[in-house]
Amino acid sequence: MDVKGYFHQAKLCQEAAELSRADFPRSTARLTLILQIVESALTYRQTVWHMRLIGHLPDEVSAATFSDFLSVRGISNLVEAEKEGWAVWIHSEDELAKATKLLAGFLANPSDPQYQPHARRAREQRRGERQAEGAAADKVVDREKLFHSALPFGIGWVTFLLILASVTLWGYAWLNDDRRWLDAFFITKYRLEGNYLKWVDGFPEITHGEIWRLFTPILIHDWHEPFHLLFNMYALLVFGNMIEARQSTWRLASLVLVIAGLSNLAQYFMSGPMFCGMSGVVYGLLGYIWMRGKFDPASGLFLHRETVAVMLIWFVFCMTPLMDMVFSIKVANTVHAVGLLVGVAWGYLSSPRALRNRSR
Repeated sequence: MDVKGYFHQAKLCQEAAELSRADFPRSTARLTLILQIVESALTYRQTVWHMRLIGHLPDEVSAATFSDFLSVRGISNLVEAEKEGWAVWIHSEDELAKATKLLAGFLANPSDPQYQPHARRAREQRRGERQAEGAAADKVVDREKLFHSALPFGIGWVTFLLILASVTLWGYAWLNDDRRWLDAFFITKYRLEGNYLKWVDGFPEITHGEIWRLFTPILIHDWHEPFHLLFNMYALLVFGNMIEARQSTWRLASLVLVIAGLSNLAQYFMSGPMFCGMSGVVYGLLGYIWMRGKFDPASGLFLHRETVAVMLIWFVFCMTPLMDMVFSIKVANTVHAVGLLVGVAWGYLSSPRALRNRSR
């Protein structure tokens, strides 16, 4: 049997063992500041208008005429009265340049015949859209009535159980100084011998039937630093519950198992067995929702660009020495990277666009 050791990991393990629950208040103060920064970034989207103002028209008649003109051309829009006149808003940023050019043409010559005959057609188009929406709504299956797969407070079963297991393990580890029981949740057993962390290659526990070890590292979080747990649980609640509510419990369970298994294996081969946390799964779910929302809007999955940007900025920041220098945190970056890649690939390959491309 081949035995490996890494001095720096052993040193970290010894330092962590010397910490006690008395360090919790200091960690909490640091956590509060970090959470405020992350929360501000994640909620920034709430202050951003998701419609784009392209200009104003002088009166209601011209606003209605131009709104109908845009609708007939497939540009979703809204007009409303403001102090400056009637504001014209469009929903899609992709249509911004086109709509702005059309508005300039209308303002230059509002009496042009091309703008006049569209009222009836626009009304018929809107009526057809409402009927289509109603027909689509009739086809939607209420999964709660059929399978009771969501809890009364709106969290899916897989999301709830993952959060419950993670919080329970973290709390029990924090309350007990003897944490040898956690060995059963790491991908393989390891031990300290002097200044070295050692383990046996070949996954002996997994090959002897302890298959759960491929997945259970995601349930362990640093019991000295609550930020690790809270950030991951918040992200899991947002991403996991979205997939579970808009697709299915089985889809989320499949994603979690595949992402966890592949990212845990990659991190083990990169740095050994001393790693833990849900963040690889979180980044995998992020990648999946990101791609499905981009290439399959009908899936109902969507992430605002600000959310994706913050998560990717954090992804890159974790790879810098600043995480160790500022927060004294060693990050399992391989888990993040592999999780994100698996999620992105799954999200894109399961989208209708990818399926059409493969069928050609």
